[in-house]
Amino acid sequence: MGEFELIRHYFAAAPCAQGGDGVVRGIGDDCALLALAAGEQLAVSTDSLVAGVHFPDPCDPFLLGQRALAVSTSDLAAMGATPLAFTLALTLPTASEAWLAAFARGLQAMAQSCALTLVGGDTTRGPLSLTLSVFGRVPAGQALTRCGARVGDLLCVGGSLGDAAGALPLVLGQREAAAEIAEPLLARYWSPQPQLALGQALRGRATAALDISDGLLADCGHIAQASGVALQVESARLPLSAALRAFAGEQQALACALSGGDDYRLAFTLPPALLAEVQAEWPEVQVIGRVLAGSGVQLLDAQGRAMLSPRGGYQHF
Repeated sequence: MGEFELIRHYFAAAPCAQGGDGVVRGIGDDCALLALAAGEQLAVSTDSLVAGVHFPDPCDPFLLGQRALAVSTSDLAAMGATPLAFTLALTLPTASEAWLAAFARGLQAMAQSCALTLVGGDTTRGPLSLTLSVFGRVPAGQALTRCGARVGDLLCVGGSLGDAAGALPLVLGQREAAAEIAEPLLARYWSPQPQLALGQALRGRATAALDISDGLLADCGHIAQASGVALQVESARLPLSAALRAFAGEQQALACALSGGDDYRLAFTLPPALLAEVQAEWPEVQVIGRVLAGSGVQLLDAQGRAMLSPRGGYQHF
């Protein structure tokens, strides 16, 4: 199968490539054309995923298709953007029809869930890797950023933490667990759900936000640095799932939540006066700390004492 036949058969013909709101021209020309309404800004993010670094190789291509797009789309959620379109650059060692069909199904499932249209990309031969660019729209001046946290704000997260990191022994085949424990953990790794609606609801409410990809402490450090403040994290308030506690034990579950990464939950700072209305709409939102004067990230134990942080979040270099 040649490159252009591959594109036509598995991607250009996919339901997610058949146009959508804001897409003037999709696959078929040298560039896609996107339209924004007056008073909107374009949010753009790109992620590269490499076999053996960001996902195990081999792995289920259907699950990989879901995960790859979800990981990228989570960046739109972090900015409070409404999804619009995405591109895919796919590097393959071989053009396996079975692999491509399963991957395309997984990609389609997540694209449909996130209301994203595939508008272009590229294919080439080489070690397995994927580069996705996602595009969203946000009202001008209302995008969530990392630089607005204020002293006195609360530090919040959009749900339980650590499940994806805790699932790694299952993903790699190093351990097994009963279905009621393994399935929710594996779902958080392979099918993270970008918190798009929450991000949009936080526009005009949250003072700073990002998605947790490299670990809670490392990513909170980005908010602290960008905003010129300190973030205090109370370890006793971290939301940990029953499945993670049962599988990893309390201490390892806490380590996964603090520095494991791959959560793709939103972390954000919020004025205290807005907490009740946000939690009324989003009961899964939890307060885990607060914003202080100073710099960096402070971690407190259950007694409120400063404690040494576990290893930092994921870094490539």
